[in-house]
Amino acid sequence: MQKAQYSSSAPKTTVSDDAVGVPQNKWFVAIVNHNNEHNAASRLKSLGYDVYVASQVQLRQRANGRKVKVDRLVIPSKVFIHCTEQQRRQIVTLPYVNRFMTNIAGTAAPGMHKPLVVIPPYQMNILQFMLGHAENPVSLVSLPYKKGEAIRVVRGSLAGLTGEIFTNPEGSEILTVSLDALGYATVKIEATDVERLN
Repeated sequence: MQKAQYSSSAPKTTVSDDAVGVPQNKWFVAIVNHNNEHNAASRLKSLGYDVYVASQVQLRQRANGRKVKVDRLVIPSKVFIHCTEQQRRQIVTLPYVNRFMTNIAGTAAPGMHKPLVVIPPYQMNILQFMLGHAENPVSLVSLPYKKGEAIRVVRGSLAGLTGEIFTNPEGSEILTVSLDALGYATVKIEATDVERLN
């Protein structure tokens, strides 16, 4: 599946140690207790770490008809942490961090751990862009419905994002972008807001 980006100039670089061996920050995925995501993130922020909880602010209507903003968690039990490998080894010892996400499909030598999931910076940008701008709820799924058509969003709050478009069983159009180890971020979109990529 084509990698999505919200800007044609978004870098697709892998972060690694530079030429002089200075450790570089990477986006790791910490596993925390359910319903403890924001608390863990707040505690990590107080220690000086750059963290992100994948949530989306949405308007919900109460029984009395009043609309309220709620913060809906999109990826439960996970906190994204931008840190070095050495810092990650310290973070995993904290009582509110259970472990770090590993790539279950990755290969490892017998007796060795599976490789850790590292989210490329451009994919973190896509995730944050979608959750911050989408007017409809964003979901994460393991597989798309079927092979979709490559498109670019040209109108609306997600303008500039590229990905694939699918028609779900209900007949509505779904924009899907690949986020590698996380799966696919999906959101309902109007067919009139997109253009086909050649």
